[in-house]
Amino acid sequence: MLVKVEAVPPARSGPVFVRVHSAVGTAVVVWQGAPQAVGREHYVEWTVDEDIVWSENAWPSADGTFELREDADRIVLRGWLSLDEDGVAVLDVGGSVILFDLANPPLPDGVNGSWVEVRVAPVNVTVWPYEV
Repeated sequence: MLVKVEAVPPARSGPVFVRVHSAVGTAVVVWQGAPQAVGREHYVEWTVDEDIVWSENAWPSADGTFELREDADRIVLRGWLSLDEDGVAVLDVGGSVILFDLANPPLPDGVNGSWVEVRVAPVNVTVWPYEV
C-alpha cells in the first residue's frame, strides 16, 4: 500500500510513531523505517501483533468498503477477510494484505469471505517500508 508518512511528536521512550495517510484512511502507527524517510511517500507492509478475538476486537461489517482510521484508543481496519488452511486470517484492506493469528474460540461459520472490522491497539500496528 502506498502511504504518505508524516511525523508525530516523539514519545519519551518506546517505538517511533508516524501518521500514515492512505487511499483508505489515516492512522498513527509504529514506524520501522529510517527516521530520514519520514515526510515522504512509501510502499509499506503492515504487521499487526494482536490476534483476532471474535466479538472482542473483530465483528462483521455491514459496510463493504475498505477503511483505516482511529477510534478513541484503537486503530480500525475494515476489509475482506479470508481464512487459510493453516489457521491464519488474511485481511485485505484496500489491496494491502494483513495477516492475523486467530485466538480461541474459532471464528464463527460464514466469516470466511466476508467484510470484517478489526480494532487493535496502535502500539501493535507496524508499517515497514519497502521498494517496488
